[in-house]
Amino acid sequence: MVLTHISILNFKNIADAQLDFSSGVNCLIGNNGQGKTNVLDAIYYLSYCRSFAGANDAGVIRHGEPFMMLQGQYRRRDNEENVTLSYQPGKRKVVKRNDKEYKRLSQHIGLLPLVMISPMDWDLIRGAGEERRRLMDQIISQGDKEYLEALIRYSKALEQRNSMIRHEMTDPLLYETVERALDEHAAIIYARRVEWVRQFLPIFMKYYDAIAGCGEQVRLGYKTHLDGGKSMREVLDDNRARDMAVGYTTRGVHRDDIELWLNDYPMRRVGSQGQCKTYTIALRLAQFEFLKQRTSTTPILLLDDIFDKLDASRVENIMAVVTNHEGPFGQIFITDTNRTHLDHIVARIGDAGYAMMHVENGVVTPQQIAS
Repeated sequence: MVLTHISILNFKNIADAQLDFSSGVNCLIGNNGQGKTNVLDAIYYLSYCRSFAGANDAGVIRHGEPFMMLQGQYRRRDNEENVTLSYQPGKRKVVKRNDKEYKRLSQHIGLLPLVMISPMDWDLIRGAGEERRRLMDQIISQGDKEYLEALIRYSKALEQRNSMIRHEMTDPLLYETVERALDEHAAIIYARRVEWVRQFLPIFMKYYDAIAGCGEQVRLGYKTHLDGGKSMREVLDDNRARDMAVGYTTRGVHRDDIELWLNDYPMRRVGSQGQCKTYTIALRLAQFEFLKQRTSTTPILLLDDIFDKLDASRVENIMAVVTNHEGPFGQIFITDTNRTHLDHIVARIGDAGYAMMHVENGVVTPQQIAS
């Protein structure tokens, strides 16, 4: 899949941009705080209908403007796709595919697979379990509509149960109905996550080894309250008194986590800055390959300031991985303040297409294009 053109209007610090892209590597060079990452976020927004930085919809509208709009033109499986996303505060977000509006935003997820690597990925290691659950859900959902639907329905049932607990409702029939739904959807979520970890781990290990190049051993573990063959109904029954006391549902697949290990120690405790950066980049590159296998579509790869805090050998290894013509990567967008890194990448890709763009104060200026 290739993004050929994007129109950006009133998005963050970008007032108006009309950008054409190469099907190969697209480099955005500029100082910090000028808007390079905002271009990537606009591309991300068109795939996921939200900001990768976690900003709410009103928060991405350029200061003083009444609305924002993004429009992307794609080539996907030999078809042309036109996606438009617009938002005005006080109104619902509108997403259209080829001028036809979606009834639900979830219908759009997976159409335009995309992986972004950014400094915010540090939260995957240092942050709470919510960050790692989001990684699982994001990856699995893009290639599995049944999983996405189960997540949505589980969340609604969980919200209902928590509301019933807060209001001290005691009708057993009401709890029976809600908990039956939780059990049904939790079973789907749990099974898909178990299978995902099994398939994902060897891909992740491959990329970590390729970048680190020093024999460090990594692995992932799936931590869940459904271990040992327990059903969600059993978990709810076992913790009913505790839930009633604290006022919410304390156990279940909504509390699942991924354990990250380095040489048999928790990564968050022993990993250096360079090892943590290597770990998160390997996770994202594995996400890319997994999505490509599951969706039969080559995702877009966004690389935001990925070389910071890495030694020269790991930087070189990353360049070798992402510019390998026999690798899985297609269209790539990469930002950096260091022109040397970008020139090195362009030199590596040889005759493959590339574009070089300069970003300053929200204005994107094409410098070189070789498609």
